[in-house]
Amino acid sequence: MIKRIAQTAGFTGLLAALLLTLLQSFWVSPLILQAETFEKAEPVAEVHEHAAGTAAHTHDAEAWEPEDGWQRVVSTTGGNLVVAVGFALMLAGLYTLRAPTKTSQGLLWGLAGYATFVLAPTMGLPPELPGTAAADLASRQMWWIGTAASTAVGLALIAFSRHWLMKILGVAILAVPHVIGAPQPEVHSMLAPEALEAQFKIASQLTNVVFWLALGLISAWLFRRKSEGQYHA
Repeated sequence: MIKRIAQTAGFTGLLAALLLTLLQSFWVSPLILQAETFEKAEPVAEVHEHAAGTAAHTHDAEAWEPEDGWQRVVSTTGGNLVVAVGFALMLAGLYTLRAPTKTSQGLLWGLAGYATFVLAPTMGLPPELPGTAAADLASRQMWWIGTAASTAVGLALIAFSRHWLMKILGVAILAVPHVIGAPQPEVHSMLAPEALEAQFKIASQLTNVVFWLALGLISAWLFRRKSEGQYHA
């Protein structure tokens, strides 16, 4: 069983990560590069005034980031591979509890994953281009985790519960993080044009839809194939 899960997750994660990287390279990355030109056009050094006096200091040091070209592609592919294998492990583990009876059911699992880890969180925290103001990172991470967890529990209750009261509870749980609201910056601002930001949001959503559908379909096909192979053996 562990071997079947590992093999399913490994192959699924590799194929889905390569597909995601390809889509990002042709659609998402060019938009990020355009946004970076607006960010780099801003003054590099920032001056901060302290309440204790007029002393000021500048921040010139920048964190390392991959250069355009092969470094960025390799870095993106590596990150996508880690994420894809992790999600594929999750799907393969869930299949051991509720195995898909046909490969096409993997699309439903993929849509559920997309709704849980992309759609629901981005309703409050949409994908951001470089140079966009954002709230405190820790607060955003906590809200993202809570939203993903609530969405997963809510969808599970709606899909698998037989009692209508549990389904209503699932809908309520789905709504909780959005009623609370995502943490927002004090001032909403961005350096890139609004049209570019709109394109980026659409590109991010659609590439993630394709990624999750591929993840669900490939994992279901491989899991069923491994299961049938073991059964015939």
